[in-house]
Amino acid sequence: MELVYFLIEAAVKVVVVFSVLMLVVAYLTLVERKVLGHIQVRYGPNRVGPVGLFQPIADGIKAFFKEEVVPARADKSLFIIAPMISIVATLSLFAVIPLSDKIELFGRTVSLTITDLDIGLLYVFGIASLGEYGVVLGGWSGYNKYGIIGALRAAAQMISYEVALGLSVIGVLMISGTLNLVEIVQRQAGGHWNVLYQPFAFIFYIICAIAEINRTPFDMPEAEAELACGYNIEYSSMKFALFFMAEYTHLVAICAIATTLFLGGWHGPFLPPSLSWIWFVVKTGILVYFCIWERGTFPRLRYDQIMKLGWKVLLPLALANIFFTGLIMVL
Repeated sequence: MELVYFLIEAAVKVVVVFSVLMLVVAYLTLVERKVLGHIQVRYGPNRVGPVGLFQPIADGIKAFFKEEVVPARADKSLFIIAPMISIVATLSLFAVIPLSDKIELFGRTVSLTITDLDIGLLYVFGIASLGEYGVVLGGWSGYNKYGIIGALRAAAQMISYEVALGLSVIGVLMISGTLNLVEIVQRQAGGHWNVLYQPFAFIFYIICAIAEINRTPFDMPEAEAELACGYNIEYSSMKFALFFMAEYTHLVAICAIATTLFLGGWHGPFLPPSLSWIWFVVKTGILVYFCIWERGTFPRLRYDQIMKLGWKVLLPLALANIFFTGLIMVL
């Protein structure tokens, strides 16, 4: 009977997290367009529904009914599978992200984490790297030279920044002494957030994470002026929408992971344990807003500047942060 309860609980968590995430991603596109419109002194979407609230629904219907086009010389199986790899990889990240402390629900103690892995952080980096296969296969399978160039640029950029991204969280692991994300959050209780002890690592993480998901000012794989949309140039309709959803889902994921590793996760004052998830949502939302704000603020870098920043600046600084963290712990 306990196994049945466990399976039902796991299934409910997956359905709830997936449903909420899809709703968040849909309306995140509206929020981003509104914020960018405000920064650029113009109106955002405001025609479909009250203050444009139905715009994501209209966009979804439009994407669903657009004509599916597959290039004649494309590798059709890989062309179809590539966007699925990207969205599945990003959705899988949420399997180990702890949203809240354990709560009492219907007489049972329920953890608001789909699964509590001892190697949770290792799982995150392993699964996140799978998303690169979707981008590379999408650019290569379309049989378009601009798509292939975009895919190669994306792969080079994502690998470059993934190295520095991984090194930026080593300091947190040294302090916490565990790869388990739930335990990392629990050890930040009482206001001992890791960002206070690892401020430079937090900055490195945010920069590298934005670069890894190819968002402005690091969106060179999709540079419209040079590549006419890069690796996804041949995609249309729902397959293009899947790439689009994967990018926004990954944006929410990296902000949720930053909240978990550096900002104390669900910990915060005033709220009882049953409502601690609100702190997690607020912190993640602030980071997402920051990522939208920087998109409308900073100019796009050149490709050589991006690679130089990754290999010659962030990587050595991340290594130096590990060295000084270890030195302080020994002393």
